[in-house]
Amino acid sequence: MSVNSKLQRAFEQGRALKIISGLNNFDAANVAAVVKAADLGGASFVDIAADRDLVLMAKQLTNLPICVSAVEPEKFVPAVEAGADLIEIGNFDAFYAVGRRFEAEEVLQLTRETRSLFPNITLSVTVPHILALDKQVQLAIELVKAGANIIQTEGGTSAQPIHAGTLGLIEKAAPTLAAAFEISRAVSVPVLCASGISSVTAPLAIGAGAAGVGVGSAVSQLNSEVAMIAAVRSLVEALALVSRSHLPASI
Repeated sequence: MSVNSKLQRAFEQGRALKIISGLNNFDAANVAAVVKAADLGGASFVDIAADRDLVLMAKQLTNLPICVSAVEPEKFVPAVEAGADLIEIGNFDAFYAVGRRFEAEEVLQLTRETRSLFPNITLSVTVPHILALDKQVQLAIELVKAGANIIQTEGGTSAQPIHAGTLGLIEKAAPTLAAAFEISRAVSVPVLCASGISSVTAPLAIGAGAAGVGVGSAVSQLNSEVAMIAAVRSLVEALALVSRSHLPASI
């Protein structure tokens, strides 16, 4: 299943960059700033909450493909009607702090329900990092069978870096990098490595087998649009340095 041709090429070249405003972020001003930063900074696409008004606003601000995230399939309906280009089941990080877990069977069922509602739209699904790595791989395989076109990894919230600087950034990204490495070797669809990724670790994600990266708080929590744009550009430049010896399967 294909999407915007420029986004498709970004995945094929291992340079796809998704900027995430947050599944539970309904602050229109912040979402607008994130979307504009993604656009001006050179990102491949944006990921916002599955909300009709946010989608309509984002479409006024950018021509980038718009992905919407939710964990309830029915929430995708008004967002897709408003013009969302992709949908994402996941960005589960926002729920772990309040004790909400997503187990394999629930994620698989959500995927089946969502694909039933939307048989043709490009569907990305996050594999919960709370699962053991071998279970993450198995779930990813099942998700692709159920209709997922992109698999997203996570793990930044479970990482416990003990060092500052570059070493700490690598420690923070380790869980999602490990998942990307294992899952990318088990599925034929693009893997997007997200959660805890920075300009330091984005190239490592591509080296591990991911076709792109997703970045959220490292951009959305900055206190000015100028800083957000600079952060996005830094990520774009980091990905541009990576050379790929093989191309991933098409979406």
